[in-house]
Amino acid sequence: MKKQVKFMCTAFRDGFQSVYGARVFTKDFMPAVAAAREAGISHFEAGGGARFQAPYFYSNEDAFEMMDEFRKVAGADADLQTLSRGVNVVGLDSYPRDIIDLHAKLFKKHGISTIRNFDALNDVNNLIDSGRSIVNAGLRHEVVVTMMSLPPNTTGAHDPDFYEATLKQILDAGIEYHSVCFKDASGTSTPAYVYETIKRARKLLGKDMNIVFHSHDTAGVCIQQYMSALEAGANQVDLSMMPVSGGTCQPDIVTMWHALRNTDFDLGIDIKKIREAEAVFQDCMKDYIIPPEAMTVTPEIVFSPLPGGALTANTQMLRDNNLMDKYPAIVEAMAETVAKGGYGTSVTPVSQFYFQQAFNNVMFGPWKKIAEGYGKMVLGYFGKTPVAPDPVVVKACADAMGLAPTTEKVVDINEKDPKKGIAAAKAMLEKEGLPITDENIFIAASCKEKGILFLTGKSQVNGMYKINRTEEAAKKKGEYTVTVNGKAYGVKLGKDNATVNGTSYPLNVGFGIDEKAIEASKAVATAAPQAAAASTHEAVSVKAPMPGLILRIEVKEGQKITKNQVVMIMEAMKMENEIFAPCDGVVTKVSVSQGQQMQSDDELLVIA
Repeated sequence: MKKQVKFMCTAFRDGFQSVYGARVFTKDFMPAVAAAREAGISHFEAGGGARFQAPYFYSNEDAFEMMDEFRKVAGADADLQTLSRGVNVVGLDSYPRDIIDLHAKLFKKHGISTIRNFDALNDVNNLIDSGRSIVNAGLRHEVVVTMMSLPPNTTGAHDPDFYEATLKQILDAGIEYHSVCFKDASGTSTPAYVYETIKRARKLLGKDMNIVFHSHDTAGVCIQQYMSALEAGANQVDLSMMPVSGGTCQPDIVTMWHALRNTDFDLGIDIKKIREAEAVFQDCMKDYIIPPEAMTVTPEIVFSPLPGGALTANTQMLRDNNLMDKYPAIVEAMAETVAKGGYGTSVTPVSQFYFQQAFNNVMFGPWKKIAEGYGKMVLGYFGKTPVAPDPVVVKACADAMGLAPTTEKVVDINEKDPKKGIAAAKAMLEKEGLPITDENIFIAASCKEKGILFLTGKSQVNGMYKINRTEEAAKKKGEYTVTVNGKAYGVKLGKDNATVNGTSYPLNVGFGIDEKAIEASKAVATAAPQAAAASTHEAVSVKAPMPGLILRIEVKEGQKITKNQVVMIMEAMKMENEIFAPCDGVVTKVSVSQGQQMQSDDELLVIA
């Protein structure tokens, strides 16, 4: 008799995060959830991870409403699971106990039945309070050991001995759990290490404990990892569905079904119904643009372990900021940030810290600018790293941030921070006159200014990469409305002519800027522009240094300011960037509003 392999369908959380950078509208995928349920799937990943913050940041939706709808569609008996990051819960920062507890209670309230709970540093102290809150809320707790591969010729962590020791620490800490997951977000663990790790775990946990192995196909070895895990004693693997399977995500259900044919294992599915559900899902997602790197097996990932869930989230942000050309260099630089950062597992939020520091090293020079998250991690403010970070980097982080290294428990540090916790979140809500509800408190605490922008109705849909069918149809016809200096023109482009407001003109389009041709065609006097310039020579326009979101405006019109004073905070690449006044003067114009998405060289304000 074949051994049935349990699986969780990750398509609607990890699939979205790994392929679309978590940027998906709820209404677009719910028909696929219904189809998957019709096909017999009853265990879904339904939120958490980046799929909590992303609705507020990009699609201007409420993540709690999304979870409510998921429960309604999936049915009362479905096992709906989310992903939590220990004391970081579903944010990139870490939190005190009241927010950790509120997270579990709210997710239970909004239809979740299981929370997979991990710490990227494998610091078991970060799993104690979070695990207790999950269990006390009446949820199933799936505790996690995080995995990855170290670059060649490096040792000290991330081998079977290290994972066995971490599991023993979880057992010794008395953390209550209902299943155990070994999570490899970058898909880089060698199959031999996977086999030995799961074999030792089965011996420690006994024959009845549910052991899950989770990985990604990014490095091209995921199916072999899964087979090794099953042969060593795992009960469950994570699988996705087209169009968000393979590449940066989990293998497809159909792919795993095929890999298990003629073996002693079976998924226990109706393959015809699964394929029908996948057809529905592909139709639901047909307008979403899949970035090419999302579907690619990348051998370089074994040297710079960038997880699937962070890879496309970061490439989409690079696209948002017109910086995609820097991606190869950033990935190359990431190997050093991993090696010198103490070998924390490359999974959110640590993978984001690695990437942000690599980004800074490429853009500003090695270790010239320290990313806040990376600096705090190296200094111990997110927990104990598996090995000691590079002392030179530790000093650079301490000097840049004005912080001393610490060995204090993260949750205890957060308990003393007046800027964190329920009281701080309530103060944010009260300042804006917003209702004080548990949901609003958690949104404010986990999403900070962006959460407040959502709650006050100031946030906008942004960064959603979808095909606009109306726009595409207009492009095929060559029809455009072009507004120049406030005046609109109806333009229809032909092969060798352009019709503007009904009048046809000869047209010739060349590549590049032909300066000589432009100079020869200039017939307008320059006196008027010169006069305008002369009248405003004392005004200084402060421009956006790169694309980004206006997070905070620190000055008002009419305010006197001094050179190098912070006038605005822009967010780019999930990092806050300060904009400084280039001179003394008076702010005569603030050209932007909070929550506005800017491009490079857009005017921010004017100083006179």
